[in-house]
Amino acid sequence: MILSDRDIKKALASGRIVITPVIDPKTQMGSCSVDLRLGKQFRIFNHSKFAYIDPNNPKLATDMMAEVKLKNGEPFILQPGDFVLATTMEKVTLPDDLVGRLEGRSSLGRLGIVVHSTASIFDPGWSGMVVMELGNLGRMPVALYPGMRICSMTFEELSSPAQVPYTKKKAAKYIGQKTPLASKISQER
Repeated sequence: MILSDRDIKKALASGRIVITPVIDPKTQMGSCSVDLRLGKQFRIFNHSKFAYIDPNNPKLATDMMAEVKLKNGEPFILQPGDFVLATTMEKVTLPDDLVGRLEGRSSLGRLGIVVHSTASIFDPGWSGMVVMELGNLGRMPVALYPGMRICSMTFEELSSPAQVPYTKKKAAKYIGQKTPLASKISQER
């Protein structure tokens, strides 16, 4: 069952769902979702230096990707066909019986912007900055500004609390992330 705006407000008020900084319900609350705002940190590929991506390369984060931090008011220009990792301004903490699902916003989708390629689910017990997999499917560059509403998160109730929430998984690679971390797929051997 997806939580309604009424249930999301109750969950936020009781601390069942924690979002920091605190959201503005007038601008960030939808009928069944919470809009999250674009942060200032991005991780981009240095694609001109490498012929291909090797998922077995544990140095993927340091060698192949660079972190970009924007200043206040500075836009990030997402080029056509580009793919970058970015954070939201908000940190989200979920209980063991809720799943968060990241969704794009229609207004940005109409400009060709997608906010996730595959990773739309935030497991029960998740706590950390929301990292998006931003892409520009359009033919023109699009300016994205820190603080703009970039995505929405919906919340779905599990039939019972997860037996092994994300924070207790031995293989959880992104616990408590504060920046857009590069893929850690090489750790899955």
